[in-house]
Amino acid sequence: MNAFDAKPADVAKLSNGLTSVLLPLPHAESVSIGVWMRAGGRYETPAFSGISHFLEHVLFKGTTRRSCEMLKREVEGVGGSLNGFTAEEHTCYMAKVPRRYAARAMRALADLVRRPRLNARDIEKERDVIIEEIRMYEDSPGQNVLDLMNELMWPSHPLGMLLSGTIDTVRRIKRPHLVEYWRRMYGPQNGVVSVAGAFEPDEMSGLIREEFGNMPKGKPMRYEHAPRPAQRARVRVWKKPTEQAHLCVGMFAVPRSHPDRFALELLHVILGANMSSRLFREVREKRGLAYEIGTHIKRYEDTGAFVVSAGCDEGKLAETLKTIVAELGRLSREGVGMTELKRAKEYYAGQLSIGLEDTMEYMLWVGEQVTMVGKAPDRRLLMKHLNHVTAADLKRVSRTLFQPDRVQLAVVGNVAEPDVNRWLAACTW
Repeated sequence: MNAFDAKPADVAKLSNGLTSVLLPLPHAESVSIGVWMRAGGRYETPAFSGISHFLEHVLFKGTTRRSCEMLKREVEGVGGSLNGFTAEEHTCYMAKVPRRYAARAMRALADLVRRPRLNARDIEKERDVIIEEIRMYEDSPGQNVLDLMNELMWPSHPLGMLLSGTIDTVRRIKRPHLVEYWRRMYGPQNGVVSVAGAFEPDEMSGLIREEFGNMPKGKPMRYEHAPRPAQRARVRVWKKPTEQAHLCVGMFAVPRSHPDRFALELLHVILGANMSSRLFREVREKRGLAYEIGTHIKRYEDTGAFVVSAGCDEGKLAETLKTIVAELGRLSREGVGMTELKRAKEYYAGQLSIGLEDTMEYMLWVGEQVTMVGKAPDRRLLMKHLNHVTAADLKRVSRTLFQPDRVQLAVVGNVAEPDVNRWLAACTW
């Protein structure tokens, strides 16, 4: 039995508003559990940017029942893994363990999220750790250019702020702020518990009710909606001495649940998802302009973006930009042939199949979908939608996205903004 033969995930809601999503995979030897909270970067204010990420760090320092070492031993001591991450629209705490230790992992995660110690000394130590993390990012031009692109696309908005916060905002966040944020954001109405792997559904449902069912009800949290996309091309340059110049070409795209999201996924595959992609072949293989070149999609509830990123020698920056733009223009003018479209669909299906061999990937897939959309993904329905995408759809969507007068361009390197503006203006679409 493979992962795609599994029954659809079962989504249920407790009386206090917490959602559970269970996906039994009898063939598996492990269980992966995620506790998701709709608390992330876009729920923050500029003064306390980074508080979601700060709180995620501090929760791992221990609970009122378990020390930091006890939490780690509960999971890692039986061969499992324990981790977490913060994103713009959610935070996730996750564990993967051998099947017989599922209850132990669930109790540890529930304790971590529900009863954090939030000790003042722990907070001060973790503040220093996060500041060092921020400094590490500041020394990474490949990360800098992505952050610069976010700020360019969503200026003066939480989506344009750093998930880690800045050194100033992290220093500003004190224990009372973390406690208040945790109490406000970590209620059952904002929570999803997702489980994938080898478990008995009734037992797991009972365990979730036992660990989360007595959480008091709260109010769903709101965030500031994204501003309307910019109607003109914009350029931002961070001038700094680097070994390589790094650039991002960004285009506003569709929200997470928009019908054109399936065409957008295939455009990503065709343009920059792998070594067979158009940009990899043209920019790296044919012209030798860059070592790294690729695309990625930003998916949010009310907005999105399609981004091309590359790193190259400073002297090749203008030609790299020109080549990227030319490929985007060629696709929007000429479209995609049937063979290339079929190959893109097969690549997407193959990557999904390979990814879902792992219970952690399955848990993340269903958990994020339920957290952000409210329903579990259906692999067969997803592939049906993808298979219905036509070459005409790709041409239509690419013409909508790849408009030269709306491109957003971010560059990090030892270059001047007037030069970058001139290079972009000279590009032929």
